[in-house]
Amino acid sequence: MPIFILLREFIQDLKKQKTRAFLTTFAITWGTLAVILLMSFGDGLHFRMREGLLNAADRIITVYGSQTRIKYQGLPVGRRIRFTELDIDLLKKSIPEISAVSPQLGRYNTQLRNGDKTALTYMEGVYPSFEFMRRMYPAQGGRFLDALDLEEKRRVVFLGSVIARELFGDKDPIGKMTSIDGIPFKVVGVMPKKMQTSMSNGPDDRRAVIPYSTFQSIYGYRYLNSMVIKPQNDRETDLLVQEIYRVLGRKHRFDPADKEALSIWDMNEAIEIQDKVFLGLKIFLGVLGAMTLVVAGVGVANIMYVVVKERTREIGIKRAVGAKRRHIMAQIIFESLLIAFIGGLTGALLAKGLISLIWMMPASEGAMQFLGRPLMSPKVVFIAGSVLGIIGLMAGFFPARKAARIDPVEALRYE
Repeated sequence: MPIFILLREFIQDLKKQKTRAFLTTFAITWGTLAVILLMSFGDGLHFRMREGLLNAADRIITVYGSQTRIKYQGLPVGRRIRFTELDIDLLKKSIPEISAVSPQLGRYNTQLRNGDKTALTYMEGVYPSFEFMRRMYPAQGGRFLDALDLEEKRRVVFLGSVIARELFGDKDPIGKMTSIDGIPFKVVGVMPKKMQTSMSNGPDDRRAVIPYSTFQSIYGYRYLNSMVIKPQNDRETDLLVQEIYRVLGRKHRFDPADKEALSIWDMNEAIEIQDKVFLGLKIFLGVLGAMTLVVAGVGVANIMYVVVKERTREIGIKRAVGAKRRHIMAQIIFESLLIAFIGGLTGALLAKGLISLIWMMPASEGAMQFLGRPLMSPKVVFIAGSVLGIIGLMAGFFPARKAARIDPVEALRYE
């Protein structure tokens, strides 16, 4: 049956049932809008939470020394495992799966002073590779620590945005001097404010970072607080962790099977857990929105039943002159899908407009920095369109089947 004939008959039916057709289409529009908005807010929240997690540590593994729990080579249980810079060199040489590694030395309640302004913070001594492992990227005009800073034990410091503002106010601190526990340091970079949903010893916005060699020469720390490791392949961290136990176990003489000898925090595990949680949340939101579409689908089915009833004589005539059942079914299903398409397209356009308006609003603090950035991805539109297509098909199938079963003789007698 030519498509223009189907469209003409569809328009004629709409003219007869204007109010009912409008309400049905509106229900589809509202359902589509609900599905897309719910899933877009779910995707946006997931993205922001993931970014907040990665801003704290970009898929790194942090290794802490702990105590042995298994006897090994005649050595007692309860031995303390501690790391030095030599362990950093050993890991880099022994494990090719490591992309980068940095030691961490830390000191609480470090006092920074600029004139009469002071601030207390947790200060760290690290390698330059710490920059991309912890996403501590500098604002324009500054830099992070470099290899020469480390080699020459320079007294330079990289500051978080909050602590920089506490010390220097609205002035540009790059190149300015500040004292750290009474020792003068030059500010070489400032990290702009970043969203962070996980942290170690406080937010990075309040962090002061100096070269590892400088930290060690001033405070004389012998042992590391921890080691930060970036894998070559983020998907093979289990193998890397096994190698870490093997290499460090051989040096520090503990059983590689003794999982208590080291304390390892794998960011990839945290991301996987978060992804699973949000997958469940997005499925729930999608089902919630789909239920609204199901209700709208009932309305489509209802109007199609009315159409079949009103066109009983017409259908009987078509059957009498040779129209096949599949032609009758195709016509009813086509009209049902067309209603679903019109309502769905309208709902999708409204959702796109609302999301664009939300993005035009300035990002705020608190919960809205997570909820205020919905993402209308192609995947969301595809899922909403698929659900809508199934509902439109089912809403038209049963009235169409009823229409196809109409007896031509009985239909011609219908008043």
